[in-house]
Amino acid sequence: MAWEAFSVVLHTLFVFMLTLLFVFSPVLQSVRAQQLLQGSCRFEQGTCGYNSDPEFLKWILNEEGRYITADSAFGGAGQKAVLISPDLELLEWSCIRLVYQITGSGSLQMYMRPEGESFDYHLWSAQDPSDNWLIASVDLRNATNSYKIVFVASPGQKPDQSVAIFEIHVVSGYCVECNFEEHHLCGYMNYWNPNVNWYVGGSTIRDDQSNLPNDHTMNNERGHYMYVDSVYAKHFQEVAQLTSPMTTTTISGCLSFYYQRDQSKGNIFTVFTRDRMGHYEEIWKPDIYAKFMWKLVKVDIKAPHPLAVVFEVAFNSAKGGYVAIDDISFSPEFCSTETEPFFDPSVANCDFEEDFCRYYQERTEGSVWNRVSVKPNVYRVGDHTTGSGSFLMANTRLISRPGYVGRLYGPYLPGTLKYCLRFYYALHGFIKTDSTLAVYIYDENNVAQEKVWTVSESPTGSWIQVEISYQKPMPTKVTLF
Repeated sequence: MAWEAFSVVLHTLFVFMLTLLFVFSPVLQSVRAQQLLQGSCRFEQGTCGYNSDPEFLKWILNEEGRYITADSAFGGAGQKAVLISPDLELLEWSCIRLVYQITGSGSLQMYMRPEGESFDYHLWSAQDPSDNWLIASVDLRNATNSYKIVFVASPGQKPDQSVAIFEIHVVSGYCVECNFEEHHLCGYMNYWNPNVNWYVGGSTIRDDQSNLPNDHTMNNERGHYMYVDSVYAKHFQEVAQLTSPMTTTTISGCLSFYYQRDQSKGNIFTVFTRDRMGHYEEIWKPDIYAKFMWKLVKVDIKAPHPLAVVFEVAFNSAKGGYVAIDDISFSPEFCSTETEPFFDPSVANCDFEEDFCRYYQERTEGSVWNRVSVKPNVYRVGDHTTGSGSFLMANTRLISRPGYVGRLYGPYLPGTLKYCLRFYYALHGFIKTDSTLAVYIYDENNVAQEKVWTVSESPTGSWIQVEISYQKPMPTKVTLF
């Protein structure tokens, strides 16, 4: 999931400064594969305009081509390597598919750097080592201004550890979309089962004995699709799962795909969504028996927080037939006009560059929170959004009554939905941080329901990031103490 900033900064003489962000929690193998957009690179003959930041460890292009690497052996263990793309102008929603590998204890992060801004927006990160190449899919919202993509690699503390990028593919559309004509299958993953699994069907893989269909994309044997067959099933209710990439930003609209299903009584075909916590929600089951024909399915989906789409088939026996799917697509318009509009949590976002947005405070003893702008120097940091913009400041010198609590209230948000609040804060001048800053959830009767966070870091004077997830059945608002 790119997160949109909503910044709040608390600065006291003893100074909280805080910024908050609120969000609702390849080699092409056929003529129908998606066209690559600017920013794509296979590192075959060069870096395609990607350059290393000279202030950090240098990225090295492999002599035989095909990948670029940040290796601790070339600059000292623990150093970072920063790779910056050329200027990109992607006006429509796009998807970055990254093929990478991490060896040892390294990490790789991806950021967006908008033109004219000094702040990089975090898009994605990984730190799990692997002996194989891995695939990451990151959604890029449509933008009106150009920007750069920044990769930050940390090879690790030990020698001979590295982070490598094999391919960067930028394609139009959503990352959940796929016609399975690309060799990396758009980042879709099979959950391995010893007996039943999803496989690539069509083309030379076609098995005449299984009566598998032509693909839907091209309607011939040259195209590809995904299928799961019961021929090797050995136990009752053996399950195969095909999972899409996890969304990295909020999406809502119409998910569509085509499917064929043989032996309706021998298998159970279901589509779920799954969040990062592993919670499943069923969104579709077939209501007709689509044998030997491709059937179009459309289902509304709302992703207020990161989730993946899971295609699951359970077989009753080795004679349970097969299920095939193809041409998964997504539209930002709902399939049905009767679908409840998607709530946009950006109403609670604010960077305080112009005003308080929809935030307000108690005024029983003057304005504790004030919107200010300071010029950063060696002794103090500036605004978190741009470095020189505005933020909110709560100064304890202006409070005459000891123990007085200044509350900053956010707007009411609908209940039942899962939210994620991200904020940045900094403390200055405090000897102890107990009860210095806390976040509460209030209900529509202005009653505190839960204390969801309190500061625990020692004062550093620099920005510290916090993320909080919560879900309540009633309308709520975030309150900062």
